[in-house]
Amino acid sequence: MPKQRALATPSAVLALVAPALAQEEGSRDLRGSLNFQGRYLVSVQDADMVASAYVNGALGPREGKDTLAVIPLDGDPRSWEAAEIFASNSVAGPPAAVDITPDGRFAYVIETFTPRPENDEPHTFGDMSIGEVLSIFDLAEPSAPKVVGKIKIPGRPQSVRSNATGDLLAISYSFQGGGGAETPLQIFPINNDGTLGEPTSPEIPGWSLGKGELIDMAWHPNENILALADRFGNTLRFGRVTSDLTLEMFGNVVDIERTPFRVFFTPDGNHVVANALYWGSDIAGTWIEAPKGGIVTVRMNAETRDDGSVRHAFVDHVKTGVSPEGLAVSPDGRWVATTNLERSYLPYDDERITWWSSITLARLDQDTGQLQEVGTFNYDGVLPEAAVFDNSGDYLAVATYDHFDDRKTGGSIDFWRIQADPLDLDNVQLIKTEHSVPVARGAHSMVIAR
Repeated sequence: MPKQRALATPSAVLALVAPALAQEEGSRDLRGSLNFQGRYLVSVQDADMVASAYVNGALGPREGKDTLAVIPLDGDPRSWEAAEIFASNSVAGPPAAVDITPDGRFAYVIETFTPRPENDEPHTFGDMSIGEVLSIFDLAEPSAPKVVGKIKIPGRPQSVRSNATGDLLAISYSFQGGGGAETPLQIFPINNDGTLGEPTSPEIPGWSLGKGELIDMAWHPNENILALADRFGNTLRFGRVTSDLTLEMFGNVVDIERTPFRVFFTPDGNHVVANALYWGSDIAGTWIEAPKGGIVTVRMNAETRDDGSVRHAFVDHVKTGVSPEGLAVSPDGRWVATTNLERSYLPYDDERITWWSSITLARLDQDTGQLQEVGTFNYDGVLPEAAVFDNSGDYLAVATYDHFDDRKTGGSIDFWRIQADPLDLDNVQLIKTEHSVPVARGAHSMVIAR
């Protein structure tokens, strides 16, 4: 008779692994590793208003000043901390108030609205004026960012984006309330020292200044092509930036879902990913009772016609949580994520409040543009407006504006992990880790230096 093999008891297994565990205890967190890859994160924080000011206009108590924060991503994640410096900015716009040059050397922050008055009297949103400042920061030492310039720009900038080669900067402007811009778009040359040359204000053929709003734009990863999102027209169009910084539109205007807010090209440059908020004047509270939002994909140059013209095509869509303001695409093209406000920003005594926010994760096939919803994952945070994937695409950093527990001051940058069940690879979870870096209250826009 074959000799039976004794089963290892739990205590025996522990005895076998205990030396290894003891050896590693001083070097890593045994409750779960965080292998978030990148050089540093850059976020901006609007300290002028509590989240509920979106609803009742009351800015609430002052909590510090607006900041730009830089979080170096080296060493033990448990020791990561933010280096912060004053940078006037506002959450009242898309979460696109900061961008960096591709080499990570310079950061640009736009001021959509000015800071609140300095006195301690109760203030409302109407006490802030339209902003008209662009601040430039040198990030050569990420742990000690330096302001190296401020320039006056037209009022109420919406989004700021650097191109793939780091020699052009695009800024979009809102015409709601008036800010003095000639067109919704300006393009600046970027000098070697990070300063900006004289801008152009290119016309966008077919654009209606009275009806459209250039809420965001994205640069192609390989060419000086801009994808332009019209928030009110619910459209996406494409323009090529010429050597004299004018804009040549090409292809058709693509109808996309309602209230696009952010746009990104896929890493291969063949598709554009956009979010859809479903806000509007026919929604109760404009956005408060909005339905679930969505993610859409559009294929650029989907077809070439006999006359040489091209046709862009709407490809796919999936649902998200409510009000998906933030959008991120992983650098390997596998994933798309949205940060969903839900109704976390409502005053605590409003019965419509959701005591959670959420993140939606979707699979992306960047060859075809097809999307597959993985799920929407709730968490205990207020008004998350931005997220970025790390270099591996396995982790997500999320900017949390504020916290429900008012004893906890400030906002935070929280780290999430994408994890598949080893025994069921179709079961993919997005998990909020214990790792978090405190920043000033009001985190709302964020990028990563890869």
